[in-house]
Amino acid sequence: MRWETMATPPGVRPPSPLTVRAQSIPPRHDFPEHAHAWHQVVYAISGVLTVAVEARSFAISPEQAVWLPTGSRHRVGSLLGAEFRSLWIADEAGTGLPAAPTVFGVSPLLQALIVEAAEIEGRGDDDARYAGRVTDLILDQLRRAQPLPGALPWPREGPLAALCQALYADPADDRSTEEWGREIGMSGRTLTRRFEAELGMSLRSWRRRLRVFKAIELLGGGLGVTQTAMELGYGSTSAFIYAFRTDIGRSPQNYMRGQHGQGARAIR
Repeated sequence: MRWETMATPPGVRPPSPLTVRAQSIPPRHDFPEHAHAWHQVVYAISGVLTVAVEARSFAISPEQAVWLPTGSRHRVGSLLGAEFRSLWIADEAGTGLPAAPTVFGVSPLLQALIVEAAEIEGRGDDDARYAGRVTDLILDQLRRAQPLPGALPWPREGPLAALCQALYADPADDRSTEEWGREIGMSGRTLTRRFEAELGMSLRSWRRRLRVFKAIELLGGGLGVTQTAMELGYGSTSAFIYAFRTDIGRSPQNYMRGQHGQGARAIR
């Protein structure tokens, strides 16, 4: 199934100092590569986004967002669909924020502030002082946000993208590297070499990280631990809990309890 390109939003005006745009992205749709004369925060309140910027591409869940400094050329899309919130921030308001594109954890407070900012924008709230306080809190939260070095890398296009899309849709698929190579028209050795060159890790390591990524997404959506383990293809709940604890440092139950009072933690 091919991807469809979405039109850029009409009536684009520079933020002063912050504008929030709310939009739904249908499955397998993306915006064409573009850049802004202002900073941007890419965030989904539900679903998963793929973000391509500066020869890198990765997937982010609602526990993560991407900071894009002024002038960063990027492309945003979604494999399965997402509710998208885009924060446009005036260049001069970005003091103290990273100079390079960064994936960071979204705290419950920042998530609530983004939702509130979108609501205010939609209502045309006359209380400018309140809107200003919300904006100031968002900027403070962005400056306090912690970078996540463990974001899930994602191929930009081609057969590796098709492979990763298939595994994302069905993380329980346990076909070998050789089997996947035949599926996408290359030898297992070539697939291994190209995957490591483009994504910086082996297919096996990527699949392990994908399962953790998907586990957080499924658990956050209310699925139970046992159901999540089965969806991800683990042979037992205990095997899933062990793998999750190995990567995250906590059990799935403890991790999700902690998310109610803390921001996202990096996937190591």
